[in-house]
Amino acid sequence: MTILDGKKTSEALKQEIAEEVKQLKAAGKKVPHLAAVLVGDNGASITYVNSKVKACEQVGFASTLVKLPADITEEALLEEIDKLNANADIDGYIVQLPLPKHIDEQKILLAVDPKKDVDGFHPANFGRIALDMEAFIPATPFGIMELLKRYEVPTKGKHVVVVGRSHIVGRPISILLSQKGAQGNATVTLTHSHTPNLADFTRQADIIVMALGIPEFLKGDMVKEGVTVIDVGITRLQDDNAPKGYRIVGDVAFDEVKNKANYITPVPGGVGPMTIAMLLKNTLLACKWRERVVSKLLTINC
Repeated sequence: MTILDGKKTSEALKQEIAEEVKQLKAAGKKVPHLAAVLVGDNGASITYVNSKVKACEQVGFASTLVKLPADITEEALLEEIDKLNANADIDGYIVQLPLPKHIDEQKILLAVDPKKDVDGFHPANFGRIALDMEAFIPATPFGIMELLKRYEVPTKGKHVVVVGRSHIVGRPISILLSQKGAQGNATVTLTHSHTPNLADFTRQADIIVMALGIPEFLKGDMVKEGVTVIDVGITRLQDDNAPKGYRIVGDVAFDEVKNKANYITPVPGGVGPMTIAMLLKNTLLACKWRERVVSKLLTINC
Protein backbone atom coordinates (compact mmCIF):
# COMPACT_ATOMS: atom_id res chain seq x y z
CA MET A 1 0.00 0.00 0.00
CA THR A 2 1.34 3.40 -1.05
CA ILE A 3 0.29 6.64 0.64
CA LEU A 4 -0.26 9.44 -1.86
CA ASP A 5 1.44 12.14 0.19
CA GLY A 6 -0.06 15.48 -0.78
CA LYS A 7 1.98 17.44 1.74
CA LYS A 8 5.29 16.17 0.39
CA THR A 9 4.16 16.52 -3.24
CA SER A 10 2.84 20.06 -2.76
CA GLU A 11 6.15 21.15 -1.21
CA ALA A 12 8.06 19.69 -4.15
CA LEU A 13 5.73 21.47 -6.56
CA LYS A 14 6.16 24.80 -4.74
CA GLN A 15 9.93 24.42 -4.90
CA GLU A 16 9.67 23.85 -8.67
CA ILE A 17 7.48 26.95 -9.04
CA ALA A 18 9.91 29.00 -6.93
CA GLU A 19 12.78 27.94 -9.18
CA GLU A 20 10.82 28.96 -12.27
CA VAL A 21 10.08 32.36 -10.70
CA LYS A 22 13.81 32.84 -10.06
CA GLN A 23 14.44 32.17 -13.73
CA LEU A 24 11.76 34.71 -14.73
CA LYS A 25 13.37 37.32 -12.49
CA ALA A 26 16.84 36.56 -13.86
CA ALA A 27 15.52 37.03 -17.40
CA GLY A 28 13.91 40.36 -16.46
CA LYS A 29 10.43 39.00 -17.04
CA LYS A 30 7.26 39.65 -15.07
CA VAL A 31 6.79 37.91 -11.71
CA PRO A 32 3.38 36.23 -11.29
CA HIS A 33 0.91 38.28 -9.23
CA LEU A 34 -2.02 36.67 -7.40
CA ALA A 35 -4.80 38.68 -5.74
CA ALA A 36 -7.45 37.49 -3.29
CA VAL A 37 -10.77 39.15 -2.50
CA LEU A 38 -11.94 38.62 1.08
CA VAL A 39 -15.38 39.86 2.08
CA GLY A 40 -16.20 39.98 5.79
CA ASP A 41 -14.55 38.34 8.80
CA ASN A 42 -15.24 34.62 8.37
CA GLY A 43 -12.53 32.94 10.45
CA ALA A 44 -12.02 29.97 8.13
CA SER A 45 -11.84 32.23 5.08
CA ILE A 46 -9.29 34.51 6.75
CA THR A 47 -7.10 31.52 7.66
CA TYR A 48 -7.33 30.12 4.13
CA VAL A 49 -6.55 33.44 2.44
CA ASN A 50 -3.61 34.06 4.77
CA SER A 51 -2.21 30.65 3.85
CA LYS A 52 -2.45 31.61 0.18
CA VAL A 53 -0.59 34.89 0.82
CA LYS A 54 2.10 32.96 2.72
CA ALA A 55 2.39 30.47 -0.16
CA CYS A 56 2.87 33.36 -2.60
CA GLU A 57 5.74 34.67 -0.47
CA GLN A 58 7.26 31.18 -0.36
CA VAL A 59 7.48 30.88 -4.15
CA GLY A 60 8.35 34.52 -4.87
CA PHE A 61 4.98 35.67 -6.26
CA ALA A 62 3.61 39.16 -5.77
CA SER A 63 0.31 39.09 -3.88
CA THR A 64 -2.51 41.49 -3.11
CA LEU A 65 -5.26 41.10 -0.53
CA VAL A 66 -8.44 43.06 -1.21
CA LYS A 67 -10.26 43.07 2.13
CA LEU A 68 -13.83 44.33 2.05
CA PRO A 69 -16.51 44.78 4.74
CA ALA A 70 -19.26 42.18 5.18
CA ASP A 71 -21.96 44.76 4.45
CA ILE A 72 -20.53 45.78 1.07
CA THR A 73 -23.20 46.01 -1.60
CA GLU A 74 -23.24 43.65 -4.55
CA GLU A 75 -22.77 46.62 -6.88
CA ALA A 76 -19.69 47.82 -4.97
CA LEU A 77 -18.19 44.32 -5.01
CA LEU A 78 -18.73 44.10 -8.76
CA GLU A 79 -16.85 47.39 -9.10
CA GLU A 80 -13.90 45.85 -7.23
CA ILE A 81 -14.04 42.85 -9.59
CA ASP A 82 -13.94 45.21 -12.58
CA LYS A 83 -10.83 46.89 -11.14
CA LEU A 84 -9.05 43.55 -10.84
CA ASN A 85 -10.09 42.58 -14.38
CA ALA A 86 -8.60 45.83 -15.68
CA ASN A 87 -5.38 45.70 -13.64
CA ALA A 88 -2.69 44.54 -16.08
CA ASP A 89 -0.24 43.78 -13.26
CA ILE A 90 -2.49 41.11 -11.71
CA ASP A 91 -2.28 37.78 -13.53
CA GLY A 92 -4.99 35.97 -11.61
CA TYR A 93 -7.25 36.38 -8.63
CA ILE A 94 -9.71 34.50 -6.48
CA VAL A 95 -12.89 35.55 -4.73
CA GLN A 96 -12.92 33.73 -1.40
CA LEU A 97 -16.17 31.87 -0.76
CA PRO A 98 -18.61 31.88 0.93
CA LEU A 99 -19.81 35.43 0.36
CA PRO A 100 -22.38 37.16 2.59
CA LYS A 101 -25.95 35.99 1.97
CA HIS A 102 -27.08 39.27 0.40
CA ILE A 103 -24.60 38.80 -2.47
CA ASP A 104 -25.27 36.48 -5.42
CA GLU A 105 -22.13 34.32 -5.61
CA GLN A 106 -22.91 33.15 -9.15
CA LYS A 107 -23.21 36.74 -10.37
CA ILE A 108 -19.86 37.63 -8.83
CA LEU A 109 -18.05 34.58 -10.23
CA LEU A 110 -19.47 35.24 -13.69
CA ALA A 111 -18.00 38.76 -13.54
CA VAL A 112 -14.46 37.40 -13.13
CA ASP A 113 -12.39 37.63 -16.32
CA PRO A 114 -11.99 33.96 -17.41
CA LYS A 115 -8.35 34.70 -18.32
CA LYS A 116 -7.72 35.61 -14.64
CA ASP A 117 -9.96 32.93 -13.15
CA VAL A 118 -7.22 30.89 -11.47
CA ASP A 119 -9.83 29.16 -9.30
CA GLY A 120 -11.23 27.64 -12.50
CA PHE A 121 -14.84 28.33 -11.50
CA HIS A 122 -15.97 30.37 -14.53
CA PRO A 123 -18.26 28.52 -16.99
CA ALA A 124 -15.91 29.50 -19.81
CA ASN A 125 -13.09 27.53 -18.20
CA PHE A 126 -15.36 24.59 -17.36
CA GLY A 127 -16.50 24.47 -20.99
CA ARG A 128 -12.93 24.58 -22.27
CA ILE A 129 -12.01 21.71 -19.93
CA ALA A 130 -14.90 19.67 -21.33
CA LEU A 131 -13.65 20.34 -24.87
CA ASP A 132 -10.07 19.39 -23.94
CA MET A 133 -8.84 22.94 -24.54
CA GLU A 134 -6.34 25.06 -22.65
CA ALA A 135 -8.07 26.24 -19.47
CA PHE A 136 -7.73 26.82 -15.76
CA ILE A 137 -8.60 23.59 -13.96
CA PRO A 138 -10.17 23.94 -10.49
CA ALA A 139 -7.39 23.47 -7.96
CA THR A 140 -8.67 20.30 -6.27
CA PRO A 141 -9.16 18.21 -9.46
CA PHE A 142 -5.88 19.65 -10.76
CA GLY A 143 -4.19 18.49 -7.55
CA ILE A 144 -5.68 15.00 -7.87
CA MET A 145 -4.37 14.68 -11.42
CA GLU A 146 -0.93 15.85 -10.28
CA LEU A 147 -0.84 13.25 -7.49
CA LEU A 148 -1.77 10.49 -9.93
CA LYS A 149 0.94 11.70 -12.30
CA ARG A 150 3.73 11.96 -9.75
CA TYR A 151 3.00 8.59 -8.17
CA GLU A 152 2.52 7.01 -11.61
CA VAL A 153 -0.86 5.59 -10.68
CA PRO A 154 -2.21 3.72 -13.75
CA THR A 155 -5.51 5.06 -15.09
CA LYS A 156 -5.63 3.81 -18.68
CA GLY A 157 -8.49 1.34 -19.10
CA LYS A 158 -9.37 1.52 -15.41
CA HIS A 159 -12.89 1.86 -14.07
CA VAL A 160 -13.14 5.06 -12.02
CA VAL A 161 -16.09 5.73 -9.74
CA VAL A 162 -16.46 9.36 -8.71
CA VAL A 163 -18.75 9.82 -5.71
CA GLY A 164 -20.04 13.39 -5.69
CA ARG A 165 -21.14 15.65 -8.56
CA SER A 166 -20.12 19.17 -7.50
CA HIS A 167 -18.93 21.67 -10.10
CA ILE A 168 -15.72 22.16 -8.11
CA VAL A 169 -14.61 18.51 -7.81
CA GLY A 170 -16.87 15.68 -8.97
CA ARG A 171 -17.84 16.80 -12.45
CA PRO A 172 -14.46 18.23 -13.54
CA ILE A 173 -12.47 15.22 -12.28
CA SER A 174 -14.84 12.87 -14.10
CA ILE A 175 -14.11 14.74 -17.33
CA LEU A 176 -10.35 14.89 -16.79
CA LEU A 177 -9.97 11.19 -16.04
CA SER A 178 -11.94 10.21 -19.14
CA GLN A 179 -9.89 12.37 -21.53
CA LYS A 180 -6.92 11.25 -23.56
CA GLY A 181 -3.62 11.57 -21.76
CA ALA A 182 -1.20 9.90 -19.36
CA GLN A 183 -3.56 10.33 -16.39
CA GLY A 184 -6.73 9.77 -18.40
CA ASN A 185 -8.22 7.15 -20.70
CA ALA A 186 -10.32 5.76 -17.87
CA THR A 187 -13.93 4.66 -17.99
CA VAL A 188 -15.70 6.92 -15.51
CA THR A 189 -18.94 6.44 -13.61
CA LEU A 190 -20.25 9.56 -11.86
CA THR A 191 -22.35 8.75 -8.79
CA HIS A 192 -23.87 10.80 -5.98
CA SER A 193 -25.99 10.69 -2.83
CA HIS A 194 -29.10 9.64 -4.76
CA THR A 195 -27.43 6.74 -6.59
CA PRO A 196 -29.21 3.50 -5.54
CA ASN A 197 -26.95 0.74 -4.19
CA LEU A 198 -23.87 2.95 -4.31
CA ALA A 199 -21.71 0.21 -2.80
CA ASP A 200 -22.37 -1.94 -5.88
CA PHE A 201 -20.51 0.66 -7.94
CA THR A 202 -17.62 1.25 -5.52
CA ARG A 203 -16.95 -2.51 -5.19
CA GLN A 204 -16.37 -2.67 -8.96
CA ALA A 205 -14.08 0.36 -9.07
CA ASP A 206 -10.35 0.27 -9.76
CA ILE A 207 -10.15 3.91 -8.66
CA ILE A 208 -12.55 5.74 -6.33
CA VAL A 209 -12.69 9.51 -5.92
CA MET A 210 -14.67 10.33 -2.78
CA ALA A 211 -16.12 13.86 -2.77
CA LEU A 212 -19.44 13.30 -1.03
CA GLY A 213 -18.93 15.31 2.15
CA ILE A 214 -20.08 12.54 4.52
CA PRO A 215 -17.39 11.60 7.06
CA GLU A 216 -16.02 8.04 6.82
CA PHE A 217 -18.77 7.03 4.38
CA LEU A 218 -16.65 4.59 2.36
CA LYS A 219 -16.09 1.44 4.46
CA GLY A 220 -13.74 -1.48 3.97
CA ASP A 221 -16.49 -3.77 2.68
CA MET A 222 -17.35 -1.25 -0.07
CA VAL A 223 -14.06 -1.63 -1.99
CA LYS A 224 -12.16 -4.42 -3.71
CA GLU A 225 -8.55 -5.50 -3.23
CA GLY A 226 -5.98 -3.35 -5.07
CA VAL A 227 -8.19 -0.27 -5.30
CA THR A 228 -6.87 3.30 -5.54
CA VAL A 229 -8.74 5.69 -3.24
CA ILE A 230 -8.67 9.48 -3.50
CA ASP A 231 -10.35 11.12 -0.50
CA VAL A 232 -11.41 14.72 -1.08
CA GLY A 233 -13.60 15.01 2.01
CA ILE A 234 -12.57 16.84 5.17
CA THR A 235 -14.69 17.06 8.30
CA ARG A 236 -13.90 18.07 11.88
CA LEU A 237 -15.40 15.55 14.32
CA GLN A 238 -15.61 16.13 18.04
CA ASP A 239 -13.33 13.76 19.93
CA ASP A 240 -12.80 14.37 23.64
CA ASN A 241 -9.86 11.96 23.60
CA ALA A 242 -7.97 13.97 20.98
CA PRO A 243 -5.49 16.66 22.13
CA LYS A 244 -7.49 19.44 20.44
CA GLY A 245 -10.89 17.99 21.30
CA TYR A 246 -11.54 17.04 17.69
CA ARG A 247 -10.08 15.00 14.84
CA ILE A 248 -10.02 15.60 11.10
CA VAL A 249 -11.44 12.83 8.93
CA GLY A 250 -12.26 12.37 5.27
CA ASP A 251 -15.07 10.63 3.41
CA VAL A 252 -13.17 7.35 3.73
CA ALA A 253 -12.88 5.09 6.79
CA PHE A 254 -9.11 5.14 6.32
CA ASP A 255 -8.12 2.38 8.77
CA GLU A 256 -10.56 -0.05 7.14
CA VAL A 257 -9.91 0.79 3.50
CA LYS A 258 -6.11 1.12 3.60
CA ASN A 259 -5.71 -2.63 4.10
CA LYS A 260 -7.25 -3.27 0.68
CA ALA A 261 -5.79 -0.33 -1.23
CA ASN A 262 -2.77 -0.21 -3.50
CA TYR A 263 -2.81 3.61 -3.31
CA ILE A 264 -4.68 5.88 -0.90
CA THR A 265 -4.66 9.54 0.16
CA PRO A 266 -4.67 10.36 3.87
CA VAL A 267 -6.78 13.04 5.54
CA PRO A 268 -5.27 15.38 6.45
CA GLY A 269 -2.18 15.51 4.26
CA GLY A 270 -3.53 14.12 1.01
CA VAL A 271 -5.56 16.15 -1.48
CA GLY A 272 -5.87 19.20 0.80
CA PRO A 273 -2.27 20.49 0.61
CA MET A 274 -2.37 20.15 -3.19
CA THR A 275 -5.13 22.76 -3.55
CA ILE A 276 -3.03 25.83 -2.75
CA ALA A 277 -0.07 24.44 -4.71
CA MET A 278 -2.23 24.07 -7.82
CA LEU A 279 -3.66 27.56 -7.33
CA LEU A 280 -0.06 28.79 -7.52
CA LYS A 281 0.47 26.63 -10.60
CA ASN A 282 -2.58 28.19 -12.26
CA THR A 283 -1.28 31.68 -11.45
CA LEU A 284 2.09 30.85 -13.00
CA LEU A 285 0.28 29.53 -16.08
CA ALA A 286 -1.83 32.72 -16.24
CA CYS A 287 1.33 34.82 -16.21
CA LYS A 288 2.97 32.73 -18.94
CA TRP A 289 -0.17 32.68 -21.11
CA ARG A 290 -0.55 36.47 -20.87
CA GLU A 291 3.15 36.89 -21.71
CA ARG A 292 2.63 34.71 -24.77
CA VAL A 293 -0.36 36.79 -25.91
CA VAL A 294 1.54 40.05 -25.43
CA SER A 295 4.50 38.68 -27.41
CA LYS A 296 2.19 37.73 -30.28
CA LEU A 297 0.61 41.20 -30.28
CA LEU A 298 4.03 42.86 -30.32
CA THR A 299 5.10 40.66 -33.24
CA ILE A 300 1.94 41.53 -35.18
CA ASN A 301 2.37 45.26 -34.53
CA CYS A 302 6.00 45.13 -35.66
